[in-house]
Amino acid sequence: MAMARGLLLPLCLCWALSAGATERSGSPNLLVLLMDDMGWGDLGVFGEPSKETPNLDRMASEGMLFPNFYAANPLCSPSRAALLTGRLPIRNGFYTTNAHARNAYTPQEIVGGIPDSERLLPELLKKAGYVNKIIGKWHLGHRPQFHPLKHGFDEWFGSPNCHFGPYDNKAIPNIPVYRDSEMIGRYYEDFKIDLKTGEANLTQIYLQEALNFISRQQASRQPFFLYWAIDATHAPVYASKHFLGTSQRGLYGDAVREIDDSVGKILKHLQTLGISENTFVFFTSDNGAALISAPKQGGSNGRFLCGKQTTFEGGMREPAIAWWPGHIPAGKVSHQLGNVMDLFTTSLSLAGLLPPSDRQIDGIDLLPAILQGKLIDRPIFYYRGNEMMAVRVGLYKAHYWTWSNSWEQFSQGIDFCPGQNISGVTTHTQEEHTKLPLLFHLGRDPGEKYPIRFSSSEYQDVMEKILPVVQLHQDTMVPGAPQLNVCDKAVMNWAPPGCEKLGKCLEPPPSNPKKCFWPH
Repeated sequence: MAMARGLLLPLCLCWALSAGATERSGSPNLLVLLMDDMGWGDLGVFGEPSKETPNLDRMASEGMLFPNFYAANPLCSPSRAALLTGRLPIRNGFYTTNAHARNAYTPQEIVGGIPDSERLLPELLKKAGYVNKIIGKWHLGHRPQFHPLKHGFDEWFGSPNCHFGPYDNKAIPNIPVYRDSEMIGRYYEDFKIDLKTGEANLTQIYLQEALNFISRQQASRQPFFLYWAIDATHAPVYASKHFLGTSQRGLYGDAVREIDDSVGKILKHLQTLGISENTFVFFTSDNGAALISAPKQGGSNGRFLCGKQTTFEGGMREPAIAWWPGHIPAGKVSHQLGNVMDLFTTSLSLAGLLPPSDRQIDGIDLLPAILQGKLIDRPIFYYRGNEMMAVRVGLYKAHYWTWSNSWEQFSQGIDFCPGQNISGVTTHTQEEHTKLPLLFHLGRDPGEKYPIRFSSSEYQDVMEKILPVVQLHQDTMVPGAPQLNVCDKAVMNWAPPGCEKLGKCLEPPPSNPKKCFWPH
């Protein structure tokens, strides 16, 4: 199939390097604003009724909105690994084979992390003279060999893990916060999060880090890549005192309002410095809203089915906005199927670079869609662990497997689809549909409620187009070595680099590696 075969190579790179690059007098700055567990329905521009995101809504009105943009996985770590490598998690190793179709990530006890064999975006951007900084959550491995500065970033302010805690530093250590290669404190000890009130000043700290970095790079006249990966909307949700109690949506809304305000200040800072027309900005999220934590600690996925942890639309369709004054026409909506992996290839194209040719790259160059309004044929694959659960081609989505979570987990109150039970779809056992995939038309049925009848001509015609795409994908898939199989409490954040200077080194327990348990 011509469309499917074209997907094996980066698309439209020749256009990007010839037409796009020659129109610019230098590589633009790159700014990726990656949210944590923020849902498609959390922005006013996507219909959130309280309309409390004026800056993001303005960003959309001044740029381009992508209503069909996806995470590469319904969970944080694999999605982030995909963004920075341009490759599906099953290729870059961010998955598990401990059980079938299980979500896995990088908690403190994980032994693995991003492999040295993977080529990350900041590492490649260095070839074009970029200075690279990550602010916020890394989540690609907390052990020193996996840290951002070992993979192309020049600066880091943030944490290797989620801000879970507080812990007693005996059974489990508190999570460290780093500046560059050394810890400067720990969450709940030196960087306070009040779980009772939700108050924390972290978003303000992350904002100031961003503003300062942008100012320094503008003064040095070096192109920069800033990866602003903040986590205020991940449970336990937090906001600074100024924003607490200001949202109609409660604490989660307070966090969203503070993020919206911060994004507004970052964009304004670019304009004040006179570099907004030389800075490509993209806003999105790592996975869908965590409905298990909603409504107090989780967001909204709008009309879409289920949320984080699932491969239904609510778990993987994300808010997405591109902003580049003077280049992206204002107020546009692109129906291009996009994925966080595309930010890898698109960023390289903007920098005048080609992606690595020695490996399969899944991300495509979105510049033809962004700058010329073109639509590029490509599928979206929905993976959960080691299994391809579903695929989208055009407006149609075919489920080859369905599963929300187990009956055991569900009976304990763990519900990834609250109020959205759909018989035969949101199943609590892993149901295989590889012989007759469940097919939905996402234009007519964005909530995946009405499977198209197997006997209909529509089903037959559409599946004739989808089957070769899936067959080619599966035939050419070469999985990477799984990095998320082994856990060991001895590798937790007991004694991170820099702990000696702070007197915060802790004694680890004896090593006892074992298979990680991933329940869903």
